[in-house]
Amino acid sequence: MRVLVAGGGTAGHIEPALNLADELRRRDEATEILALGTSRGLEVSLVPARGYELALIPAVPMPRKLTLDLLKLPLRLRQAIKETRAIIDGSNIDVVVGFGGYVSIPAYFAARNNTPYVVHEANARPGIANRIGARFANAVAECVPGSLAHAVVTGNPLRQSIARLDRAAMREQARAHFGIPNSTLVVLVFGGSLGAQSLNRVIGEVVGDNILGDVVILHSYGNKNDAPALASDHYVPLPYIEHMDLAYAAADFVICRSGAMTVAELTAVGLPACYVPLPHGNGEQSLNAAPVLAAGGGIIIEDAQFSKTFVREVLVPLLADQERLSTMARNARSIGKPDAAERLADLVESVAGGKR
Repeated sequence: MRVLVAGGGTAGHIEPALNLADELRRRDEATEILALGTSRGLEVSLVPARGYELALIPAVPMPRKLTLDLLKLPLRLRQAIKETRAIIDGSNIDVVVGFGGYVSIPAYFAARNNTPYVVHEANARPGIANRIGARFANAVAECVPGSLAHAVVTGNPLRQSIARLDRAAMREQARAHFGIPNSTLVVLVFGGSLGAQSLNRVIGEVVGDNILGDVVILHSYGNKNDAPALASDHYVPLPYIEHMDLAYAAADFVICRSGAMTVAELTAVGLPACYVPLPHGNGEQSLNAAPVLAAGGGIIIEDAQFSKTFVREVLVPLLADQERLSTMARNARSIGKPDAAERLADLVESVAGGKR
């Protein structure tokens, strides 16, 4: 089987595409995977690092205002579609799988009426690319029920190290990796690969005032941010956490954004969390966390309201209640889909089988 995955631009689009690719390769080493992207996205580094071939097309971002770029859009899109079609034909692609973002739009138009394609939507509120692509797709997959019409709920494909993580079994090893005592409570804080300045600021105040007492804070502050000038036996700051499976195994509770991949991972491994949605975009991060809140697996607070006072008044009592933490963990796990990669791979193989 020959598969073209289109999910360039951001890690939120690229990571599930590569996780699907891993699952397809795991099933059959002869499966050929080609990733579609542009020279402007993170795929330039992420795709080759995972061992997959990357085909580049011109970037066609969607202008949000009436500018000269908007007038140039039809010509740029036509050229990108033409080049994508050449890639599909030249590689004899059996099926295209799009994950949203501006790379997916040319892929959907190039595949339409010629090559079967699947749309995967990770967020509760779809972007324009997937709203367009879903209209003519051979199959549509989603993570949050009701995101797109006629979609199958598969969840968000995860790395095997996360999907198969046994937190209890790895706890001692994970704590040792980060130099954390096995007996203490651990709160993991992260804002994505680039960090989150508002979270960093509040955590700095929490550590400075020793609000969490003996609780250890494992903090990924972002490799583009300055290292916190803080010293505490209960604070472990890192610019970036390479092995998130170990971080999840070491943690008892999480403070984080609510991007689609973050929510998918935390529910899959059964970690309770305080979600602080990114205050920008179209509000999809709040919607992403909504099913977790409904299940009782997490709490949510607006970015502007997240403060050391909130930590003191809300999180400190929560962290002291072991029974509540255990219940939240079970509730989070109850809606997780650690088999999402397998579910999506089944769908892709069924669609590809119609051509082959």
